[in-house]
Amino acid sequence: MFNTGGIVMSKYRILVKGIVKKDNKFLIVERWYDDNIAAPYQWEFIDGEAEFGESPDNAVTRVVHEQTGLSVVVDCILYTWTFMIGTECNLGLAYLCLTDYDEDNIILSEDLNNAKWIEGIEFEEYIHNKRMLEDLEKAELY
Repeated sequence: MFNTGGIVMSKYRILVKGIVKKDNKFLIVERWYDDNIAAPYQWEFIDGEAEFGESPDNAVTRVVHEQTGLSVVVDCILYTWTFMIGTECNLGLAYLCLTDYDEDNIILSEDLNNAKWIEGIEFEEYIHNKRMLEDLEKAELY
């Protein structure tokens, strides 16, 4: 929380995750983490942050397009998560996004190394975040 002339305000940040689906496959991307020496490349879903005043639905479609060049349609919110960093509350929304674009149309942003379409039963081979795997299972994606 911070004080603006006697009014106490909380600081929130909205994070969005786009779990892109085409037919029966999901798009995962490989991102470089320079602080992870043991495994600097990690597979994950597309994610980003909503800009101030932007709706989370618009944010996820923008983030997916900026990072992959794909146009998507929001289907539903699959799960949410929260965490604190200091006095900042981070709220995350994981969206199921649908696309009918050809798999060859992916144009990765500079911070992504690779992309791959996988089936839900393959999530555990690529995604190593146990909490995310639990959330995906509750959402019945695999």
